Amino acid sequence: MIGSKKILGFIPARGGSKGLPRKNIKLLSGKPLIAWTIEEARKSAIFDRILVSTDDEEIAEVARAYGADVPFIRPKELATDEAKGIDVFFHAVQWLRDHGETYDLFMLLQPTSPLRIADDIMGAVALLQEKQAKAVVSVCECDHPPFWMNTLGPDLCMKDFLRQDVLGKSRQELPVYYQLNGAVYVGEMDYLQTNLGFFGDKTYAYIMPRERSVDIDTEIDFLLAQVLMDRRLIGKG
Repeated sequence: MIGSKKILGFIPARGGSKGLPRKNIKLLSGKPLIAWTIEEARKSAIFDRILVSTDDEEIAEVARAYGADVPFIRPKELATDEAKGIDVFFHAVQWLRDHGETYDLFMLLQPTSPLRIADDIMGAVALLQEKQAKAVVSVCECDHPPFWMNTLGPDLCMKDFLRQDVLGKSRQELPVYYQLNGAVYVGEMDYLQTNLGFFGDKTYAYIMPRERSVDIDTEIDFLLAQVLMDRRLIGKG
């Protein structure tokens, strides 16, 4: 509860993953990946309910063991590579309404962002209130300026790969760009349903540091998260 508003913590965790099979329950620093998100969500103490949506019974068991609710098993058609996140959201919201539950605020917490902490969850909500926003989405600085990126043709020729106005400039001379980091999405339920998602003219950015912004999709991402988590646990992160 935030003031008089009920808030749902929502963690989507399907069983399939091509990039890193079974990643949502793969052990990271001694715990299943999804456990880190559940624990920080509980630590924030702002949620009326923390709900995990999964199509996988093993993930459901792990989620329950760490204190999340798994009141239904997600339909298989919403657990494919082609399934859209917004449809997964609407399915959960409709299930809750069918069972007499409504919420004012909705926070999406992806289990693939295990380095996000309770302070980030609470910080995003504080920004929502400060800006009188309808939604807040977490971002971090880009690893590399987009000015250093371009497409390549079949012949791999790099003529005009870089714009003339950025040639010879250092990173410090270029504007700072931000990217979505996948860690925290929070918004008013009505706004999300009207916009079919989190993005609109009343959406603001919550900036997170790079060391808490790893979004795990591949084995390399997982190894990086492992190093950073281990450093945190021994007090060096």
